[in-house]
Amino acid sequence: MLKRPRTDFWRVGIVPAPIHGLDRPALAALQPHTVWLPDAGAWRYLADPFGLLRGDTLHVFVEAFDYRSKHAVIERHDLDMAELRWRRKRTVLARPFHLSYPFVFEDEGQTYMVPESHQANEIALYRATDASLDHWERECALLSDLPGADASLLQHEGRWWMFYTLVGPNGRDQRELHLAHAPSLKGPWQPLEQNPVRVDLAGARPAGRPFHDDNGSVLLPVQDSSTGYGGAVRMLRFMRLSPSQVLLQPTPLHLTGELLSTDHVQGLHTFSACGPFTLVDVKRVDHSRQKQWLDLKRRARRLRGQLAGLLGLRAA
Repeated sequence: MLKRPRTDFWRVGIVPAPIHGLDRPALAALQPHTVWLPDAGAWRYLADPFGLLRGDTLHVFVEAFDYRSKHAVIERHDLDMAELRWRRKRTVLARPFHLSYPFVFEDEGQTYMVPESHQANEIALYRATDASLDHWERECALLSDLPGADASLLQHEGRWWMFYTLVGPNGRDQRELHLAHAPSLKGPWQPLEQNPVRVDLAGARPAGRPFHDDNGSVLLPVQDSSTGYGGAVRMLRFMRLSPSQVLLQPTPLHLTGELLSTDHVQGLHTFSACGPFTLVDVKRVDHSRQKQWLDLKRRARRLRGQLAGLLGLRAA
């Protein structure tokens, strides 16, 4: 008998508290007050939330993945903070390749995004071209010719820093942390010679926006995939972060899905600061055989397309 497939479904929530000081008891106490994005629909999920707060609107950018096509785009969901009501959603970035982890931020009056696009073999910078944040243009590649994922940026001591991982065999992206730095946002970016700076399945891949603690040290949320992909979130503290020296250590923080949800308890892999809020995603695992049927239909569509293309070439 065929083994039942394992299918991950993620759900995005807004925790009404700043990231500073959030631990297991605090997160569990906030479970009843967490606001969840609307259901994504059958065989879809939303994950990797990042936010921008403007006036009375919280703009939440997410990966929107569809298992029927095995493809993801970037959506924006707008939350009316006065009424706690979802007002609008829109696909704001779609490419022929997979997109996720929409790291959005502001700099010098502009709004930027660095989405995960490892299938394009680059880490690229996009810029919003209108105030509504509906339209985005690719500005430049920050790092080229590498399958970078989950790039997270921060200004620290006069330089820009990038935390990222590399997609590769045997789950390389789940266990390695790489760093790059630049004198300005658009570069030139230089990967550290000592990369990877950390190799640990229990806490290396970036999991949200890096930030400074009260002492000026850099804190980076990272994924703990030691029990499965995206099983939990941990935190790394960088006591020293310079082109010549990186000193870091893990903190005791260990956050899991059951702290925030009663039905998505099998993972938590984004923990992202957004002013007075913290954005998270939690996971449930489905073992329905319908996933195998979806995979067969997708492969059949691909084969039909290849056959039609081949027949068209012969006819020409």
